[in-house]
Amino acid sequence: MSAKPEHYDVIRKPIVTEKSTMASEHGAVVFEVAIDAAKPVIKEAVETLFNVKVKAVNTTVTKGKNKRFRGIKGRRKDTKKAYVTLEEGNTIDVTTGLS
Repeated sequence: MSAKPEHYDVIRKPIVTEKSTMASEHGAVVFEVAIDAAKPVIKEAVETLFNVKVKAVNTTVTKGKNKRFRGIKGRRKDTKKAYVTLEEGNTIDVTTGLS
């Protein structure tokens, strides 16, 4: 399969935090994804872009907070994270960019 432009719209960026590093020890990689992306679409995008086999996809939506900036009220965007568990023997190096 070749990478479609939609795949780059689904996967926004990898998330590198302490929690995601602990998840990577168990064969999982964490990505920020489009808020309207479904699990099968995320699975297809990761398999196509990184040439790996995906075992499972778990998602979580973090609601945006109300914040103030210089006295002006604002709201952060809602974000969606995908915890992508890979099959045995597959790895993704998130320090390198997309090919």
